[in-house]
Amino acid sequence: MNQSYIFSSESVTEGHPDKISDTISDYIVDRCLEQDPNSRVACETLVKDNMVVLAGEIRTDAKFNYQTAVYEAIKEIGYTHDDCDFHAEKFVFINALGQQSTDIAQGVDDVEAEGKDHDEQGAGDQGLMFGYASNETKELMPAPIIYSHRLAQEVTRIRKAGELAWLRPDAKTQVSCRYVDGKVTEITAVVISTMHADGISHAEIVEAMTEKVIKKVLPQELISENTELLINPTGNFVIGGPVGDCGLTGRKIIVDTYGGMGRHGGGAFSGKDPSKVDRSAAYMCRWVAKNIVAAELADKCEIQVAYAIGHPHPVSISIDCFETNKVDEDAIIAAVNEVFSFKPADIVSQLNLLRPIYSRTTNYGHFGRENADLPWEETDKVDALKAAIK
Repeated sequence: MNQSYIFSSESVTEGHPDKISDTISDYIVDRCLEQDPNSRVACETLVKDNMVVLAGEIRTDAKFNYQTAVYEAIKEIGYTHDDCDFHAEKFVFINALGQQSTDIAQGVDDVEAEGKDHDEQGAGDQGLMFGYASNETKELMPAPIIYSHRLAQEVTRIRKAGELAWLRPDAKTQVSCRYVDGKVTEITAVVISTMHADGISHAEIVEAMTEKVIKKVLPQELISENTELLINPTGNFVIGGPVGDCGLTGRKIIVDTYGGMGRHGGGAFSGKDPSKVDRSAAYMCRWVAKNIVAAELADKCEIQVAYAIGHPHPVSISIDCFETNKVDEDAIIAAVNEVFSFKPADIVSQLNLLRPIYSRTTNYGHFGRENADLPWEETDKVDALKAAIK
């Protein structure tokens, strides 16, 4: 008997209020790392109406104008239309960033300190992180989140190219896929909700999104007359962005990862430098899981790692191949421990993370991006893993 179920994932564009916040926070991370690779950054952003608030803790020698960085982020997103009350040229700015706690700093830095039993770099916080990979798409990602990202990216490309002058930056997408025996057999529903200028008919929006986006980017063999298309189902989406909804850094963590298909430890990525294992260890876990699947040791793989703040070693590492593994899971975990190091300092060096690369990661998923030059998406350890299998 075939096992059949439907699984859905969503994506959002960079003009969504939460993603505006993520984008601004990662702009701050990159500005700090450009000048000072040893920067410690935990930058949270709130946006509401025409207000932007920065808060958090930073330790850096970098010198730059924070308001200018915010302006550049908002302008790049595309909030430059006069009919948008949230606008790059006229936002109210509040900077509530402070200094990183010295208690946290002594645990993270590679120095001796009272009560610390080592002089290595420790994890920036306690917590658990997951990585996931699946061979159901060429990106080795779950299909629903990849298809949702493709829709959101195309809506943004069309907007920024000026092909549809009435599009505005805020949009959300969602794709539902039917699985039969673990394989995607059809797309059962597609949702696109996009902000638009006033005066555009709903029919025009539906036609444009159907013809220019859905039919262009989704596999047409998975679309049928039974596929439900829901485009701007509220009927009107003129009030959007931070005017329609408050935005906060870190509220789209499932969009950022695997669309709900893989588990999530709860820590957000954006606004954090790589000493924060919420970010760097999640990237590490994706790198490891992707190489396991690319090496054909399993069709699917999820890896979990956990840390204690200030401690230089993970407190646990485990994998789950969901009974798709081709060799014993114990052999896979032994090979992983031989090929990779999960110490926080080693993660940073293995993935070359002390660079201003984080604005590339913010939108359309931190994983599964083929042309973004993100080191955790490389499958460069396949041969080493195969060789380490005993």
